[in-house]
Amino acid sequence: MITEATRERFAALGELVAGLGRGGGRWLVLTHDNPDPDALAAATLLSLVLRRAFKQRVTAAYGGIVGRAENREMVRSLHLKLSHVRHLSFKRYQRFALVDTQPRTGNNQLPPDVQPDLVIDHHPVRKTTLSAPFLDIRPTYGATATVLGEYMLAAGIRPTHATATALIYAIRSETQDFSREFTGPDKAIYDLFFPLANHVLLARIQNPRLPLSYFGDLHEALERLESVDSLILSHLDEVGQPDIVPELADLLLRMEGKTWSLCTGYYRDRLYLSIRTTNPRADAGGLMRRLIGRRGKGGGHGRTAGGWIDAARLATGGERARLQTAIAAKLAVELRKKPDKMTRLALRPAEKELPAAVAEPAPPPTPASAGAEPSPAPAAAEVPAASTGGANAAATANDEKPAASAPRPATALRQAG
Repeated sequence: MITEATRERFAALGELVAGLGRGGGRWLVLTHDNPDPDALAAATLLSLVLRRAFKQRVTAAYGGIVGRAENREMVRSLHLKLSHVRHLSFKRYQRFALVDTQPRTGNNQLPPDVQPDLVIDHHPVRKTTLSAPFLDIRPTYGATATVLGEYMLAAGIRPTHATATALIYAIRSETQDFSREFTGPDKAIYDLFFPLANHVLLARIQNPRLPLSYFGDLHEALERLESVDSLILSHLDEVGQPDIVPELADLLLRMEGKTWSLCTGYYRDRLYLSIRTTNPRADAGGLMRRLIGRRGKGGGHGRTAGGWIDAARLATGGERARLQTAIAAKLAVELRKKPDKMTRLALRPAEKELPAAVAEPAPPPTPASAGAEPSPAPAAAEVPAASTGGANAAATANDEKPAASAPRPATALRQAG
């Protein structure tokens, strides 16, 4: 269950910590902003390894918000101990670690003038990462948490039910139940930790209660669908939280006949973008960086990518809409599709105009009734109470006055009883 790469890296981590000496300083483990389950689990597990295996003082923290309902439920149900950076002072920490992110990528709160001591990630390595004293970058892995799961095994740390559940959900969500970008170690660690997970809490995390804003964003996204060939996309105005953008990009990719999806949405002063594809040979991360250019930050894997563009100077709704349209057009060109062919996608086809109603002819008499005398009109007492108008009409047809107090029908008596 422990790969040779992990054995080597874990031994190197031990040498790094030993070189710091006793009281080498307090560690701050940082995730990327708006952390997902993989980042939350990775930060939790690395903190545990540093604390238990190397006797270090550690704080795990994040920037942005834990926005998605599943992620909030994960933190709440598993009692994950992560602090927001606004409650911390960087001056209190002497050692810094990054998980599921890398230095100077624009998606974490590590100051640009601070060199991290440790970087563990599963995204493609950046040039700025190579100068870190310790790095463990594994782009072939489906989740960063998988690497930390192996570190726990190398350290001889038995996971609690909470840490096992966090790891299981991280791998499951990052690989979408092993439907994308996973490798053998992901499945091996998943199978090993699965029996130790709390499956009641896991079900609670996967099926959380959703706020009204979620349905508002979903409704807006579906009302704004656009498509050209195999590309489906949707642009949102202000969203309730940035995690809804990748969530909707995942959803749109499930549409029949679509192999690429893009979702964009504004949160505060940034336009967030998410790209998804079913093409296993794609480079969605590189594509995202080309779309954004120098206007923001972005990256990702082969089939998933995300990023943001600084939109603080866009004062009007028209300017914001034009930026989204330009991004969509550029993506279409990158995918060799024609932007001018992009059209709105109706959720339902237009209803055809129904023909005017035509009176149906009376059915021909049946042989049994041919030549038979018409039956007499029913007595008023035989007509249900709800049809008193019909009873009066029947009485008039027989030149009889309606009874002053007709007996109640049997059905009415049964209901009353």
